[in-house]
Amino acid sequence: MVIKTVELELVCGVTSKLPDTDKPEIAFAGKSNVGKSSLINGLMNRKSLARTSSQPGKTQTLNYYNINNCLYLVDLPGYGYAKANVKEKEKWGKMIENYLHNSRQLQAVFLLVDIRHEPSANDKQMYEWIVYQGYEPIIIATKLDKIKRSQTAQHVKMIKTGLNVKPGTAVLPYSALTKQGREEIWNLVDELLGLEEPEENSQGGNHGKK
Repeated sequence: MVIKTVELELVCGVTSKLPDTDKPEIAFAGKSNVGKSSLINGLMNRKSLARTSSQPGKTQTLNYYNINNCLYLVDLPGYGYAKANVKEKEKWGKMIENYLHNSRQLQAVFLLVDIRHEPSANDKQMYEWIVYQGYEPIIIATKLDKIKRSQTAQHVKMIKTGLNVKPGTAVLPYSALTKQGREEIWNLVDELLGLEEPEENSQGGNHGKK
């Protein structure tokens, strides 16, 4: 996908009603500090539209980024921040659950995990939660530049095993530093939204809502 226009169009807080949008939505979930804002900036070819922070748990709203006036990338609040109190965690959890359960335009959910480590209990819970809501998560393994190239296949297998993913689940390694994996992610989004050639589309797996 060629990025022509990008705009942070909608911000939805805990007490806000979900917007009734007229464009397909692709959501991004991941624990705090997994590199979600960096990924979204990289996908949009912007340096700081999605605010990155050294302080985990900074994203506390649903942020809708309008891409080319044809789809929304939706940034979900980060989860699993150890220093957040129980009430805050419950608040963010309800916000994410409400979105996954009630969004009419949500086409697919990308779940970000750190490629360097085995998936955490929070990662596993989020994966199962997304599946429970009727979606088949696509996994993005972030921080690819932090491991050796020779380790990539081994770490991807570790993530698949750790999350106990369904057969055929896509795991896409990504580096915010080199942007490696960006094209593969956009190709998959194009496939999901039917924006590519039919013969290529026929080869894709079932990554969207079941």
